[in-house]
Amino acid sequence: MLDKKNIKPSIPLGGHNPSSKNAGTNPGSFAAKPNIGGPLTYSSPDTPGMPAPSEITAMDWKNETGRKNFTQLESARAGIITKEMHRVAEVEPHLTAEQICTEVATGRMIIPANTVHLSYLLDPMCIGRAGKTKINANMGASPVNSDTKLELEKLDWAIRWGADTVMDLSTGGNLDECRDAFLRHSTVPIGTVPIYSMIIGKSIEDLNYDLILKTLEHQAKQGVDYFTIHAGVLKEHLPFVKDRLIGIVSRGGSLLAKWMLHHNKQNPMYEIFDDICDIMREYDVSFSLGDGLRPGGLADASDEAQLRELYTLGELTERAWAKGVQVMVEGPGHVPFDQIEYNMKLQRTVCHGAPFYVLGPLVTDIFPGYDHITSCIGATAAGYHGASMLCYVTPKEHLGLPKKDDVKQGCIAYKIAAHAADVALGIPGSRDRDDELTKARAALNWNKHFELSFDPDLARAYHDEDLDVDTDFCAMCGHDWCSVRISKEIVEFYSGKSEDHQPEKRSTKSPGINSEGLKILEQRGNLSQEEIFRLAHKGKKAVCHSDNVTDEEKAKTLQDQELQEISVQN
Repeated sequence: MLDKKNIKPSIPLGGHNPSSKNAGTNPGSFAAKPNIGGPLTYSSPDTPGMPAPSEITAMDWKNETGRKNFTQLESARAGIITKEMHRVAEVEPHLTAEQICTEVATGRMIIPANTVHLSYLLDPMCIGRAGKTKINANMGASPVNSDTKLELEKLDWAIRWGADTVMDLSTGGNLDECRDAFLRHSTVPIGTVPIYSMIIGKSIEDLNYDLILKTLEHQAKQGVDYFTIHAGVLKEHLPFVKDRLIGIVSRGGSLLAKWMLHHNKQNPMYEIFDDICDIMREYDVSFSLGDGLRPGGLADASDEAQLRELYTLGELTERAWAKGVQVMVEGPGHVPFDQIEYNMKLQRTVCHGAPFYVLGPLVTDIFPGYDHITSCIGATAAGYHGASMLCYVTPKEHLGLPKKDDVKQGCIAYKIAAHAADVALGIPGSRDRDDELTKARAALNWNKHFELSFDPDLARAYHDEDLDVDTDFCAMCGHDWCSVRISKEIVEFYSGKSEDHQPEKRSTKSPGINSEGLKILEQRGNLSQEEIFRLAHKGKKAVCHSDNVTDEEKAKTLQDQELQEISVQN
């Protein structure tokens, strides 16, 4: 029989406690023990049967002799800590500049920072599993909607809501103008898919080596920080696509497949890969090796076409490292939840720990309009199991070009996924803000609660929608049923007693909903505050309402009296 008095569960702790102060009673992270400088930095424990980490690193290739160390990778391999590495250490406080240099030297981390973009407004950042999980936002003009000014507004909006990098995926309008405007304006790295520019106004069949190299050099000179190059889709992979439910869903992958079938030749990006490396090295443009055969539905996930391409991306990773070029690898977009860990850890093996940059993945296909949710579920698992950067999905995915609010919804969904992964991995300090908000919530300090939230305007608007006074309960439970208030009143509990988180001693009128909050409520189609009270209280607020009485004991007495009257009437 179980001895309940002496029970002490065996907890599989391994990772750091994500709270820098060991706050609360949580024992810490269940992740694997971190090993900065080794093949496992911050990682989930491997489920039995997962591929083992690769022992190969970018250090296995030496910088070319007689040539200046130009890229972040070459500098790191030479033991040089660049000013960009020092800056990354400032925004990744759990890492030192020396550790960042080591991670870049091994190829497990990149600092996407084109030397031209650095001369504008770029603030260097890193992508790698030793760092915090990053998110990317996609945007750009389309043939249906091309407006550079609008795209710049969306760029600022994405950065406001946490985008760590932005990809300009313009396929319409003046692509050159839009890209240049992004680069001169953006403080975060900008990526592109150069093949889009290569075929504007012409047929994909007209693509040739010279056009590819000239386009890449032009965009590198403009300052693009990373290129998605679909060099892993090979002619011999195409037969494995024929029975898929949805074929090739990557634009770059489908275009190159059509080119190969038309010319009966190998992928030109693969054939001239070394020449592409030489151009990218000159400006320190990073590779984002494209997954042109990624699955577009659950039924096609982890199939032979996808995995054959992944092994080719592993080969290309080695070739880029040999040339001194930084590399991250792109990953699949629709994957059943049970296959996510395998996909992450197979890439870790095949591509030798190069940062994995994944789209989602979506874990179900039947929720168009909600794919920012279906995908951020998969993205959380992907981040925990090894992905370094998560490419956001918006509610407009599969349906149309995202508008401003779609960008916000996509960014927030993915900040949730990235942050949840960081906490689960035990990245030091990643839970500190959560703990501060929990203490403010326990103390019923609404102002501090809102200040610490990711979207204060939304939190304040939702609170004030029902109760426009900051008191010791909310509209969910009311005064008597508020468990947080009751816990705070129990002397033996620490809950709500933090000195730094106490609210004002009496109920206070809310400062009111700001313009952003009003927009939120208008979009919800909600009633005005007066209408809410009129319907809820038949034209007047209850006598125990905090607007009518500020003393807690008196409010409780009046509430009891009202309840007794109601009971008698019934």
